[in-house]
Amino acid sequence: MSRRPAIGTIKVIILCLLAAGANFFLSTLFLHVIRVPLYLDTVFSAAVCFSAGLIPGLGTALLTSILFGIRDGGFTPFIICSLAEVLLVWRLKPAESLTEKGIPSLVSLMGSLLLLFITACISVSILGGIIDFIYHSVFAVDKFYFSPEDTVKISLIRSGIPTLTMNILSRIPVNLVDRFIVIFGGYFISRGGGFVELLRISALFGRKK
Repeated sequence: MSRRPAIGTIKVIILCLLAAGANFFLSTLFLHVIRVPLYLDTVFSAAVCFSAGLIPGLGTALLTSILFGIRDGGFTPFIICSLAEVLLVWRLKPAESLTEKGIPSLVSLMGSLLLLFITACISVSILGGIIDFIYHSVFAVDKFYFSPEDTVKISLIRSGIPTLTMNILSRIPVNLVDRFIVIFGGYFISRGGGFVELLRISALFGRKK
């Protein structure tokens, strides 16, 4: 019996390692290979948090940050955004998935995910903007890398708005897409894949007819 907790812990650690690797691969693929200005570095952190809980989710986010730090030759304080997002997922995740209750359960699920998406989008945009301002403006740390929000900043610089406001506003368009994929994609991944969930939704609709 004493071996079971240890085996369970090992499985969780392996899950976190695989999820961190998936975060790293997905973000690198979109940002540096396909060159789509999205982060997508917390999709599997959210998935792990949805399925395994807070601590594994935080662990996945930390491991992902370590991988990016090794690749980029240094670490930045933006890991705080990833950790905050995992905390939001843990705090606001749906209480239950689809059940035999049918359509009301589906509506509740989508409503919970939508609330989580909006909260994450606003929170991460504000937090990321504040960190950016402190790190690159107050402490004057040079930025030698491209971030998805930089494409939006170019148009905002000409407007003459304050730097902090610009840092926050430039993140909102990116996070509207990025957080949507993270929250909804992370949830469906945690449920074993979108196709499985869609089949269950179809079955529920069929029973209602």
